[in-house]
Amino acid sequence: MKLNAILYFAAAISAPLLLSFCTKTTAPSVAPLQGDTITVETSRLATPMKVSVILPAQALEKGSTERFPVVYLLNGYSGHYASWPELVPEIDSLATHYGMIFVCPDGRDSWYWDSPVDSGMQMESFIIEELVPRIDSLYPTIPSPAARAVSGLSMGGHGAMWLGLRHPDVFGSMGSMSGGLDIRPFPENWLMSERLGTIEAAPEEWESHTVINIIPDADPAAGQHITIDCGVDDFFAGVNEAAHKALLERGIHHDYTVRPGAHSGPYWHNSLFYHLLFFDRAFRENNVR
Repeated sequence: MKLNAILYFAAAISAPLLLSFCTKTTAPSVAPLQGDTITVETSRLATPMKVSVILPAQALEKGSTERFPVVYLLNGYSGHYASWPELVPEIDSLATHYGMIFVCPDGRDSWYWDSPVDSGMQMESFIIEELVPRIDSLYPTIPSPAARAVSGLSMGGHGAMWLGLRHPDVFGSMGSMSGGLDIRPFPENWLMSERLGTIEAAPEEWESHTVINIIPDADPAAGQHITIDCGVDDFFAGVNEAAHKALLERGIHHDYTVRPGAHSGPYWHNSLFYHLLFFDRAFRENNVR
């Protein structure tokens, strides 16, 4: 199926009908076809970070001086830097179609916080202070929040909203797919207690490290472009609905969508098409296209 046809179906239907998905937990040994697997040195994490970077074909043309907006794609729990290229095999075609650079770091089950209990897991600081500047130094990006978006699935959806709301000077757009936007109902899950301490021992950390609780302090005047979606059968459906209401109460403009589907690869594969359409429109409204 040609890319334009895929895009048509992604925009026209709500059920996740696009391509089957097989979960993998080990990283492949090959780089994306239109990009690199780079290693970023860091003082914020215990070890250097591998990152997948997918480039539009236009960026590979000899003599090209064109610069491109960037979408950072964050993986979910148990994922890694190659999870998005594995989930979306046509990701290089999408980069070319939209004229975007995709950057996929390794989430390391971090929830994309600076851990208050593990000095070797300062993921938020790594992404903001080290990864974004490194990408801008290596690739033909447009180094501006107006041309920079962050999105992710599940844990990565939480991470995208956490980073985006806290750093409007870095990310002008953000998105969450099936995001764990309130962590407090899930105190025994997904290694969160190893990053924050247990909810019994450190209740203040759980209150301050959940996305829904930073929404009241977010700035509506920042003018960020925000899209959130979740499947109706997803166990995070309730916390997404609550986050949507919190954004409304704060007066923060956003798109919110509930579609058929559960917490699954086919849902996220389909969801990415909607997010890229949304970010393409945001970049155009920001006059960086």
